[in-house]
Amino acid sequence: MKVCVTGATGFVGAHVVRALAERGDDVRVIYRKPNRLQALTGIRFRRAKCDVLDFRALKRALRDAELLFHVAGYVASSPMERVWQLNARGPEIAVEAAAAAGVPRVVVTSTISAIGVANGTPADEETSYPQDWLGLAYPDSKHVGETAALEAAARLGVDVVVVNPAYVLGVPVNRSAPGETSTRTIGNYLRGRLPGVLDAPMNFVDVEDVAAGHLLAASRGRPGERYILGGENLPWPGLIDRVAELSGVRCPIMVLPTSIRRLARIREAIGLPGALSAEASKLMGQDWRFSSRKAQEELGYESRPLDETLQATIEWYLELIEAGAFADSRGSGLSRWADSMRIASRFGLLTPVRIGQRVTGRRMLAGG
Repeated sequence: MKVCVTGATGFVGAHVVRALAERGDDVRVIYRKPNRLQALTGIRFRRAKCDVLDFRALKRALRDAELLFHVAGYVASSPMERVWQLNARGPEIAVEAAAAAGVPRVVVTSTISAIGVANGTPADEETSYPQDWLGLAYPDSKHVGETAALEAAARLGVDVVVVNPAYVLGVPVNRSAPGETSTRTIGNYLRGRLPGVLDAPMNFVDVEDVAAGHLLAASRGRPGERYILGGENLPWPGLIDRVAELSGVRCPIMVLPTSIRRLARIREAIGLPGALSAEASKLMGQDWRFSSRKAQEELGYESRPLDETLQATIEWYLELIEAGAFADSRGSGLSRWADSMRIASRFGLLTPVRIGQRVTGRRMLAGG
């Protein structure tokens, strides 16, 4: 099958390309920056250089294709214009270009946060997005993007299936690349540069399972439907505890209450600096528990045990650390805070905090 993939040089996109190539498909990678193609080292593919926001160029790149995976997106909260262009407008342009090029089916990659937050029980595909939105650039823009893609599909007669991956962990296709955004929490912990996490739940999944879920959605997904590609629901402190146990690296870090979100907003409003932005603290502090039951039942989707994913991610990061991949990295407010935590632990200054945990029953430390 002739398949095109946008966002192919990203973490998830590269794994989708590899899965397609291993299946024997004729894969055409749509890219913008040639140097980013190193993310696909070792994979056979054809190239089509274009900007995914350029309708005409994208239409040309899709010529003769039978399937499009639109994985391109912008995982950030700024610059705001770029976030909204790629996440909100990009999926609609992809569907319009596919229709114009005669591509009958498109799989659009969204995110679990575009579905909305859990409310007492894990959220699913039927969860209603907040009527006044979340007030967060990334999930709001992704929600608009998947909605626009489905509306364009209905208008233009293209089969569109949306997939909503959870928080993706694992190893990149190119193991020498240390820059995968979603794995940095684990990497920073192993390097002693993570000072704390919020006491909030998240759904974690392996990147290879997400890639497999994309292919299943393409072959079995119902047009107009969305499918959550998730794994295990676990609080952030619990994730760090498991990383510490599996790696043997013990670095105590703070467990921050979700109420810090309001304090971060106030701090930014009065112009005070901080290690974690208000946007990031509000995003991390939501209840992101999800169920993948629909994908399991309709697509045959499966996810591996989280410890298997964590072990692979840990081993990869330890390889990078051993190879000196971070030797030239500069310190930051977060790393200085982490240094202070390690020094405090070494001199027994965290003992009152550990006692406070037992007395109050509230988690205050993780990882050590």
